[in-house]
Amino acid sequence: MSRKLRIKYYVEPDAAALARRAAQYFVEMAGEAVAGRGRARIAISGGSTPKAAFQLLADANQPWRSRMPWDNLDLYWVDERTVPPDHAESNFRMTREALLDHVPLKPSQIHRMEGELEPEVAASRYESELRNSFRLEGAESPRFDLIALGMGDDGHTASLFPHTQAIHEMSRLVTANQVPQKDTWRLTLTWPVINHANSVFFLIGGADKAAVLKEVLTGPHDPERLPSQLIWPASGILTLILDKAAAALLPATDGEGCGVLEKER
Repeated sequence: MSRKLRIKYYVEPDAAALARRAAQYFVEMAGEAVAGRGRARIAISGGSTPKAAFQLLADANQPWRSRMPWDNLDLYWVDERTVPPDHAESNFRMTREALLDHVPLKPSQIHRMEGELEPEVAASRYESELRNSFRLEGAESPRFDLIALGMGDDGHTASLFPHTQAIHEMSRLVTANQVPQKDTWRLTLTWPVINHANSVFFLIGGADKAAVLKEVLTGPHDPERLPSQLIWPASGILTLILDKAAAALLPATDGEGCGVLEKER
């Protein structure tokens, strides 16, 4: 049975506009979730591009902070480095400094991955955290309202790196992934969990992503080499928020900066 995917991509002229669009998207999707289900459960990624959006969400002089339903928000992480939470490479530390220290979220609303623990222990503990906070039973998977992803210039997303074991993990919610090319371990949500979310979007900026983004979206299916191709949401819709440099090799957008691709497999 074939599965169709509708990919909508929005192109902004530069990094500042990209951050503004991302902040707006976070607010809109969180608001929709709270209006429909009473709570917004969002999983975020690290990196400089989301950092700029988080800083806008935290800024009292910007419109998005007052519109975010902070009281009804639970924040999770897509992946994490195997480092303590105060380490310079920690995704949690970046988020804390850019966002968490400045907004009214209670500790109980913040669900971090414990990168300081032994990787398999940390993965198991985060899976338990998901099962408890989502009140899952049996083989149920959590359904996040929104998952925000980035993409590396090697085609990886989350901490699903090319030719690593996590690409083949389908039974767990969270896994510890050995990444030889980085000489380290990473913690990551598995791709079936990501695809189960109500909404999934990529936030991508920079000319160094243009060629691999085109290959991920329009090239042959080869997720072993391009793990971002594993992201095929069950909803049938995938959203990308891009800057002009990252989108340079994609088909032209319409007058409102929006493009659409259709895929089937």
